[in-house]
Amino acid sequence: MRATRYLIVNADDFGRSAGVNRGICESHKHGIVTSASLMVRWPAAAAAARYARAQPNLSVGLHFDLAEWVYHDSEWVAAYQVVPPDDRAALAGELSRQLARFYALMDSEPTHLDSHQHVHMDEPLLSVMRDAAQRLSVPLRRCATTVRYCGDFYGQADDGAPFPEGISVEGLSRIISGLPPGVSELSCHPGDGDDLDSVYRDERATEMRVLCDPRVCAAIESNRIELISFRELLGGLWQSSSIAKRVYKANEN
Repeated sequence: MRATRYLIVNADDFGRSAGVNRGICESHKHGIVTSASLMVRWPAAAAAARYARAQPNLSVGLHFDLAEWVYHDSEWVAAYQVVPPDDRAALAGELSRQLARFYALMDSEPTHLDSHQHVHMDEPLLSVMRDAAQRLSVPLRRCATTVRYCGDFYGQADDGAPFPEGISVEGLSRIISGLPPGVSELSCHPGDGDDLDSVYRDERATEMRVLCDPRVCAAIESNRIELISFRELLGGLWQSSSIAKRVYKANEN
């Protein structure tokens, strides 16, 4: 009996640092990570791409990098910003540059699109990235009708306070058991080491351990959930019309 629930486990921030790369590679080789999103502006992106090109089972998309916000004195402030978030022309130009860099690193187009800290959910970037996703025929996170996004595996609260239960084995097992029929994308942020200057740093090693924990793999198996990647979503398994029809129908409900 085939699975009726399919799970893409996508690791964000690939290429951000050597430690992030190690965490994602480990979580792919020995854990449940099936896809990753590459931040092409950072020095470690080239090493991430070299690893990914040698791993046919790892799908890689673009993690569009516009800015990073930190919670300070009861408000979110920008730690860095690449181009103004309200300048459509500047956003389109920066997306084109990052896509070109992605292709230069990966020698392929991305299997999916998303953005750092979900900045693409606001206009005008939302429209810019929707247009790009349509042009490339790839899913855009939280905008693809065929994939439900799940961001529950996260070790901080909305105000940046620690939330360790969010990245525990028990917490991830509950998320897995509660997945609806159809295709879900679970985002994660594994890492190894302390070489990252980020608001989300200490939690990454915990995520890596949990993603590689045999109890999590057992939860996926016992719930009859099939791990897939974005590449499989775009072809391969999904070329079977009967499977696709069933999954699309499940995602519409």
